[in-house]
Amino acid sequence: MKRVIFIITLLTLVSFSITAQEQTPQKRPKIGLVLSGGGAKGFAHIGVMKVLDSLDIKVDYVAGTSMGAIIGSLYASGYTGKQLDSIFKSLDFDDVINDNIPRAAKTFYERENSEKYGVTLPFEKFKINLPSALSRGQNVYNLLSKLTLHVSEVDDFKKLPIPFFCMATNIETGESVILDKGNLAQAVAASGALPSLFQPVIINDKILIDGGVTNNYPIAELRAQGMDIIIGVDVQDGLADRTELTTAPDILLQINNYRTINDMKKKAKDTDIYIKPDISNFSVISFSEGNKIIESGQTAALKKFHDLSVLPKRTKKHGVNLEDIVRDSIVINDIQFRGNNRYTRSYIFGKLKFKPNSTVSYIDFNRGVNNLVATNNFDTFQYEFRKSKEGDGYDLKGTVIENETTTFLKLGIHYDDLYKSAALVNLTKKRFLIDNDVISMDVILGDNVRYNFEYFIDKGFYWSIGLKSRFNQFSKNVSSQLYVDSGQEPIQGLNKLEIEIQDQTNQFYLQTLFRKDFALGIGAEHKRLKLKSETLNTEQNNGAIIFENTDYISGFGTLKLDTYSNRYFPKDGFYFNGDFHWYVYASRFNKNFSPFSIAKADIGYAIMPINKVSFNVLTQGGFRIGENSPTSLNFALGGYGNNFINNFVSFYGYDYLSLIGNSFVKGTISMDYEIFKKNHITLAANYANVEDNLFDTGEWVKKVDYSGYAAGYAIETFLGPMEVKYTYSPEVKRSYWFFNLGFWF
Repeated sequence: MKRVIFIITLLTLVSFSITAQEQTPQKRPKIGLVLSGGGAKGFAHIGVMKVLDSLDIKVDYVAGTSMGAIIGSLYASGYTGKQLDSIFKSLDFDDVINDNIPRAAKTFYERENSEKYGVTLPFEKFKINLPSALSRGQNVYNLLSKLTLHVSEVDDFKKLPIPFFCMATNIETGESVILDKGNLAQAVAASGALPSLFQPVIINDKILIDGGVTNNYPIAELRAQGMDIIIGVDVQDGLADRTELTTAPDILLQINNYRTINDMKKKAKDTDIYIKPDISNFSVISFSEGNKIIESGQTAALKKFHDLSVLPKRTKKHGVNLEDIVRDSIVINDIQFRGNNRYTRSYIFGKLKFKPNSTVSYIDFNRGVNNLVATNNFDTFQYEFRKSKEGDGYDLKGTVIENETTTFLKLGIHYDDLYKSAALVNLTKKRFLIDNDVISMDVILGDNVRYNFEYFIDKGFYWSIGLKSRFNQFSKNVSSQLYVDSGQEPIQGLNKLEIEIQDQTNQFYLQTLFRKDFALGIGAEHKRLKLKSETLNTEQNNGAIIFENTDYISGFGTLKLDTYSNRYFPKDGFYFNGDFHWYVYASRFNKNFSPFSIAKADIGYAIMPINKVSFNVLTQGGFRIGENSPTSLNFALGGYGNNFINNFVSFYGYDYLSLIGNSFVKGTISMDYEIFKKNHITLAANYANVEDNLFDTGEWVKKVDYSGYAAGYAIETFLGPMEVKYTYSPEVKRSYWFFNLGFWF
């Protein structure tokens, strides 16, 4: 009987156990998503995510490297594939990647530097070095910081809407590093710090670069997080054949790809759902073709539709509220800085132009960061936002790394029809005597040897102090009006002579800023002006005829406002440049000297009413006050240029220095059509009146004496614009071609 009861009890327990197992649901498999690096090819990840979202697939963990880390982190922080598609299509990746700092963010001094030199190299202890990278990655960091603001409080990436980690490489040890804690924007920036393109990122005293150097597809690390099924998206390059290996970068990329491609042979087999978009026609820098790359990712994912459709579905809605993300301002309560040793807290605030306990628009915030970075006094400026403990808004915690490089070798080349060929060599030293000074020396070699020296103590909105010395020279057939002094008779039978003009100008000045784009300057100037000609060299004069060899002393004042978006091809902005010189002394060569003044001003306005088409209206004028002023300082119009000396002014339709007078008025309207990126078709018309004492009567407004028209093509290069212009004037019925290569200096 006992045995019967025991058997019945055992059978009952077994029955209950089997029933309980049948009623317990099977454990849901965990889904991991691994995204490889591949530069612009990584846009294909977005196409894959759009398919995953359309199927409501529940992704439990995301891992990525480089571009895979950037896009993966945003997906893990809540964005949908469709939202990422919209965000990335709206970006100008040339500006983001190359750290193209807006011109308005730079001081006048930094603008002149960026618009003069084609190459800048560190030069310490008389050794030329190469910069650590082409870009600081500041704009990338700014973008990531804004897009991840809604998860700025998350220090452990496992606590993101979807757990996440990314890979980086310790450049000192060569070890692969998993980043799964800390500042998300900083971690992702480190994972994508492609060597030579972006500067390394320092995290926890480790110098980190692109994770693709050591682990471009972290599937094993993702599997270790307990993932049962892994979806992998591979956007790496394949090996190129001999027909594609035509340049040094091609060969270096091929060598780097050996390891990653061999690794992928095994890793692809370990991937449960392996997605390989067809992106062979794109490169790692094909950012302008993002739409096509996204479509290729979508197409590749749809080929795996059956495998994907059976995966577990999410129960909660995926995505973030874009109204919260794409906000136009942020409340900043407290601001803290670390790493500033030479530059004070007030100096940094002065560049950022916002203070604690203020509401700052994102436009102003990014402009402030650009202002700080544009000084080139800092290698990096990284920051994070933290929710304020009291009240709404955020606390800003910034870390700066001061630039230890203070000496630079800068190079440039140029050709134009006046100065001819020129090679520029510059040596610049920052912190020469004090922290906020700079000393610079240009030596210009070529057909006309020149130099330009400058020492500047930058005190921002206080009175800055400057010293300048500049020597210019060129030879040109010019009108006899330019060199025949008042009261002298023109030389009979000669309308033009080959004149050699030499000008050395030395200035001491004070400058203050009303705002970043508005500068007032006052100072004293010494000018030595020499004009001579070999044309009249005869037995009687036994040498060159010297028409001018005078030292002038003057006081001057300048007022300048410049909001042009680009010096050479402005799309918007306003420009004003006023100059007043009062000449009080001339050396004995000028025997009839009496004090006189020269005033001149340029006023310009640029606007882009329709996409790619901009107009620029420029008005210029000047006049002399006083009698017996030397004609060598008269206004002389003609030719095309941007860096003339004294009172020379460009004028389409006429050769250089063709129209002479002690007063003038000129108007120019130009149209710029950017037919392709950095390729410009330009049309222009200019009109002028030029004569002595032009403004004594009102006749100058009744008719136009001189006119000219121009059509040209220009390409923006890293050395400066390359331009060709055809100009014509109906008055003289003659045309001139002008060619320019490189920045003007």
